[in-house]
Amino acid sequence: QLQLVESGGGLVQPGGSLRLSCAASHSTLDYSSIAWFRQAPGKEREGVSCIEPRTGDTLYINPVKGRFRITRDSAKNTVDLQMINLKPEDTAVYYCAATDKELQPWDFFSDDKYNYWGQGTQVTVSS
Repeated sequence: QLQLVESGGGLVQPGGSLRLSCAASHSTLDYSSIAWFRQAPGKEREGVSCIEPRTGDTLYINPVKGRFRITRDSAKNTVDLQMINLKPEDTAVYYCAATDKELQPWDFFSDDKYNYWGQGTQVTVSS
């Protein structure tokens, strides 16, 4: 059973940066997608970015394009999310998720397609 552990959250001022890391218990090369989701208070969980472990192909939602970057280190079994120019609306609990299911193009940000989840890490952007 794959286990995921997130780290790197915290409090940062608007315009600041954070790097989130997701450590997997074993290799994720056989998984179809590793994604970062977030859930703000009173809002539904939304996909933010994902990466295909084998190809390195990435996807981002429009609000974070140009500010967030997802990368993977296959040797360390980690997937990181570098976030710059953070905004108050980025405040949320961020979750790392993985799936071994075959995904259609429209599935990559569907949380019900992901069957492995971390516990989440809080990101607060506030002055």
